[in-house]
Amino acid sequence: MLWRRNRFALSAALALVLTASGGAGTASASTGTTAVAAAPAASAAGGFGAPGPYATAVEVGAVTTLYYPRDIADSDRRHPVIVWGNGTGGVPLVYRDLLLHWAGQGFVVAAANTPMSNLGISMRASIDMLTGRNADPGSVFHDRVDLEHIGASGHSQGGAAAIVVGSDPRVDTVLPIQPGPLADIDAVRGPALLLAGQRDSIVLPALVKAFYNAADHIPALYGEVRGADHFTVVGDPGPFAAPTTAWFRAHLMGDRAAHAQFFGPGCGICADTATWSDVRRNSRALSVPAATP
Repeated sequence: MLWRRNRFALSAALALVLTASGGAGTASASTGTTAVAAAPAASAAGGFGAPGPYATAVEVGAVTTLYYPRDIADSDRRHPVIVWGNGTGGVPLVYRDLLLHWAGQGFVVAAANTPMSNLGISMRASIDMLTGRNADPGSVFHDRVDLEHIGASGHSQGGAAAIVVGSDPRVDTVLPIQPGPLADIDAVRGPALLLAGQRDSIVLPALVKAFYNAADHIPALYGEVRGADHFTVVGDPGPFAAPTTAWFRAHLMGDRAAHAQFFGPGCGICADTATWSDVRRNSRALSVPAATP
């Protein structure tokens, strides 16, 4: 699959180098012994697409760019992880608005820097890196990363990578956005939300539906964003911000309101025909109750 915005991707890569210091070292290491809670932070007023309660920071590394709550060192909770894969030729800066949105909601987002992410190698390496940072008393992330709750996402080739990484036992759920075809969803271990664009002429909705149809061993949902093309998620994520945030809050933070967006008879996205041109839930998803205990 060819990235049709090569100029944009190359410009983003240059900007990434020029801003490599942005956010690094913006939080100080924790010196306290406060117990760390796993409870989620409250959603900001206005829904899951609204800015979250956390100010954010960015740390650019050789392999991974981290987007995270700026004051994580002083947080009273552990923060779940989302690992991210870019589309072909892309870099994390291309998706900065979406990744910062998730960080503002309380997630540590580990975005692989590679423009060729399909194998998921850098995404797995991001988990390894955060595991080390979480264990390091000198790190701002020390004992503040919730490694028991990890999700994988990505766009296009990176969406396929999210499916590939979904076979890792450390990954609890996957959210591929317009995923390329080079992945085997049969190996995914946790629930999946597969997103397509109604007007996507690169990854046709039928290709995303094929993944959904094959995912009969896990709770799987298919969502087709009305009017979206392959690049709607680039830059301002628009209609992708709210549902992706809700999915990860539901599965990684135990947010009941977010859970109700996808499961039970009152399924929020099922009734939202303004956002979605097609929503499907397989039999395993339909069997998930409206609220978890």
